[in-house]
Amino acid sequence: MTEPRWLAWGRELAAIAQNGRYFASGFDLERYADVRRIAAEILAEGGDADAERVEARLALDDGYATPKIDVRGVVARGSRVLLVREVSDGGWTLPGGWADPMDSPGRSAAREVGEEAGLSVDPVGLLGVFDRAGHPDLAPHPFRVWKLLVRCEPRDPSAVPRADGVETDDVGWFDPSDPPSLSLGRTLPGMLTAVAARLADPSLPPHLD
Repeated sequence: MTEPRWLAWGRELAAIAQNGRYFASGFDLERYADVRRIAAEILAEGGDADAERVEARLALDDGYATPKIDVRGVVARGSRVLLVREVSDGGWTLPGGWADPMDSPGRSAAREVGEEAGLSVDPVGLLGVFDRAGHPDLAPHPFRVWKLLVRCEPRDPSAVPRADGVETDDVGWFDPSDPPSLSLGRTLPGMLTAVAARLADPSLPPHLD
C-alpha cells in the first residue's frame, strides 16, 4: 500500500522548504517560504482542509526536517494487552503519544503508560517501529510519523490500571487479534498484529517497516 501522490508531494515540498529555510539567508528565505505555501496548498487541497491553517502548522516546525516520533507502551497480561480509550474520539489505543525530547524512548513509553493508564512500569524492550505513511487509509498527516512500540512490565503485577479522566476515560485488557474499535491515528491494526505475534513467540525480532 502506498500513500496518495499528492500527500507524498506535499510532504516532500514541505520538508524541502523547511530544510531550505534552515540553511538559507536573504531572499532565499522568501523563496522557501513560497515553497512552503505551495506545499500547504497541495496538502490542504488533497485533505479538504484550510490552506492557511496547514501552512501555519508547517511554520511551527523549525530546524532540519525529521520524522515525528510517537511512542506507545505495550503492557501484557498473558495474551492480552492493555488499551486505553481516548476521550477525543472514543477509540481505543495503546497508551502513548509524542516522544518528549527530555526523555529516552523507554522513559517516554513508561511515562505515557503512567499518565494514561495509571500504572508504574519499566520499559524492557522494543517490539517494533512502524511508519504511519505505510497506512494510507488513515487521515492524511502533514509530517512523517514513526511509531515505536516499547514493551513495559508493571512494577506491581497486581496493580489495577485506571483512566486519567482527561485524555482517557476507560482502560481494559484485550486480545490484540480481536481489538475493539481503534483510535486509528494512534494505533494501527498492524501494530497489534505484530504485538500478538511477539507475545506468542518472544524470540521474534522487533517489527521494522
